[in-house]
Amino acid sequence: MSILSPDKFRIWDEFVMACPEATFFHRAGWKQVIEQAFGHKTWFLYIEEEGEIQGILPLAEINSLLFGHSLSALPFCVYGGIAATSDSARTRLDQAAQMLAAQLRVDYLEYRNLHPLHQDWPTKSLYVTFRKAMDADVGQNMLAIPRKQRAMVRKGINHDLQSSLDVTTERFFQAYSASVHRLGTPVFSRNYFQLLKAIFAEDCELLVITKDGKVVSAVMSFYFRDEVLPYYGGGTDAARDLAGNDFMYWELMRRACERGYRIFDFGRSKQGTGSYSFKKNWGFEPQPLFYEYQLHQAKTVPEHNPLNPKYRLFIQAWQKMPLTLANMIGPHIVRNLG
Repeated sequence: MSILSPDKFRIWDEFVMACPEATFFHRAGWKQVIEQAFGHKTWFLYIEEEGEIQGILPLAEINSLLFGHSLSALPFCVYGGIAATSDSARTRLDQAAQMLAAQLRVDYLEYRNLHPLHQDWPTKSLYVTFRKAMDADVGQNMLAIPRKQRAMVRKGINHDLQSSLDVTTERFFQAYSASVHRLGTPVFSRNYFQLLKAIFAEDCELLVITKDGKVVSAVMSFYFRDEVLPYYGGGTDAARDLAGNDFMYWELMRRACERGYRIFDFGRSKQGTGSYSFKKNWGFEPQPLFYEYQLHQAKTVPEHNPLNPKYRLFIQAWQKMPLTLANMIGPHIVRNLG
């Protein structure tokens, strides 16, 4: 059992690209992002035999007075858990994580799995993901969108919205921070998004939608194997009337299709939310996510999400806070949520 060091980043990522169980969120770059953007301790565990990696488990520890003490694979990521090529490697990594959680005396160990691993562990059924294959023909993808949603895409097209790619995060942050503020949730720091772009480079893309030169909406997407994953997106106040977000996701799909990508991963949503309904309206079907918890010091599964009633007053107060102030305070809160 070894812990990832910079000299092993290359072979770690080679394993990630080749292992069917691995995702974009298993990449070595997340170690740098989590440590540098949030200051959290990481343990990126791997098993190597005869110079070849057999399995990996990226873990990060968050120790917060407000939100508790956790060891997760992987905070700030929708997917995680163990990626391995054999049952023996998977078992050894699992045992190592459980031992580490006990040594650290965390409240809980969390795996964010696409498929279940521990049937007897408590789970959280709140989240689903939306993934769908794209046709090789752009026109067929447009026709595959249900009629009402397709009309919204065409509304954005008829408003003469324009799309372009940015190499910096400024315009993206303008749209994203305004969007999460309306929802009443804290925003990540500018530094976090800058690190994502710097570390993942061409595999992290910023698509910005404008109208007459003014930002309407923007999305930060990740590219992995044959997949495109719009991960952070949002719009300004003008986006709703202009169908800016509808046009934005269509433009992302169109561009990715033309570049040969075949899976559109719309990402995680909480059941019963507007985001959940929006993705279903595109013709995507929800797929369960298996967030599993081994409880150590904690007695119950954590519920650190906006649907928890105890956060209702906080959300209402946050929505009324000036955007500039919210953007200053937000990163200090969200870094401990994971």
